[in-house]
Amino acid sequence: MKNWVKDVHFRSLLKNSGYLAASRVVIAIAGLASLALAGRGLGVLLLGTLILITSYAKAASGISKFQSWQLIVRYGGQGMAEGDPDKFKTSTGFAFALDVVSGIGGMLLAVLILPFINQWVGVDDKYLWVTMLYCTLLPTMGAATPTGVLRALDRFDLISWQEASYQIVRAILSVVAFVADAPFEAWLAIWYITDLGGDLYFWFLAWRELKRHDLLDGITPTLRPTSLPGAWRFAINVNLTTTINTVWGPIGRLVVGGLLGPAGAALFRVASSLADSAQKPADMLAKAFYPEIVRMDLTSKHPWRLMLRGTAVASVLALVAVLILLVGGKPLLNLVFGKEFIGAYAPLMVLIVVPLLGVLSFPLAPMLFALGRSDGPLKARLVGSATFLLIIAPLSWRFGVIGAALAYVIGNVVQVGLMMIHVWAEYRRVKAGTVAG
Repeated sequence: MKNWVKDVHFRSLLKNSGYLAASRVVIAIAGLASLALAGRGLGVLLLGTLILITSYAKAASGISKFQSWQLIVRYGGQGMAEGDPDKFKTSTGFAFALDVVSGIGGMLLAVLILPFINQWVGVDDKYLWVTMLYCTLLPTMGAATPTGVLRALDRFDLISWQEASYQIVRAILSVVAFVADAPFEAWLAIWYITDLGGDLYFWFLAWRELKRHDLLDGITPTLRPTSLPGAWRFAINVNLTTTINTVWGPIGRLVVGGLLGPAGAALFRVASSLADSAQKPADMLAKAFYPEIVRMDLTSKHPWRLMLRGTAVASVLALVAVLILLVGGKPLLNLVFGKEFIGAYAPLMVLIVVPLLGVLSFPLAPMLFALGRSDGPLKARLVGSATFLLIIAPLSWRFGVIGAALAYVIGNVVQVGLMMIHVWAEYRRVKAGTVAG
């Protein structure tokens, strides 16, 4: 353990994870508070409708966005480490151009197709126009470029503050709405305003940090990053991977809503929110892990050692969180959400497997991205997502929300297993001295 502390990369991983951990605690409490207040104020059916409307916009964003922050971290982070700010500026300009084009295009497409698919995703006709209005968030939703800038410049403290601040504001406004017995439209407006404000604040933080580092000059939006070899291929693979990954979040909630109605979507969302809270240790380590390993020599043993040490830390934290949910899950649901949501307990007990899988999987995708094998996570998530979508309908019709949770777990098992196989193959290749370019 003493050698772990001496490892500068491990210390950096813990420091950046610490920033994220502090914010994650606040985010988890504020997020659950907002969801619980909305559930008590709206009831199961209207909370499910709120979840389906916001999930539709998030699904559209996840499908259209390129998650361009990974471009900045990979190319820009390497450039800054090598003393080449031009590579950082080019990757930032490319990421910004991708964000603008995909955000506007995604918004237009989401609005145009909604009238044809709203019943399939559980959105009632009378909420059609407000769902279209919510889709106007797409050009800013996700804030991929600011995330990449702040990660590449090692400002995880700012990322943590931004992520926590808008959740705190949402929780405060939710208290006001609950006390005032606000109508459904007011709750939707709270989600809209806080999403928009959080995204705009993120862009401001990135602009301020670029200015502080004298990096603003020379950043030009471009879709032709000729000085970044393989950038388009990398961007497309990451986009496809992220698009498929939305199956596990907003698309999954929409499918549950279409199969089981708004009430089923609400119970599934509440259960998955609590299960997600146990996965936060792995998530925060994953966010700090990727920027760290792109600065390392991947042909050495150091990144692989860091991966194992990070997994050990995440395992301890996740096991504690899982034990808390196993013992106190039902009382917590009753206390926070009310008796109307006790039905989320059984699917929660199924979904509790996912955080344990997250402990094993959190370093796998970042390691493959750093090795230039962005196709690995793509293939694994494609097969895992396909498995989930193929079995969710029969399992949901047979077992209700518990069946949807079971399909979610099985799909995750397939995805993590395939990713582990890919990483093991790359490890053997690295040992043989043939790292992929």
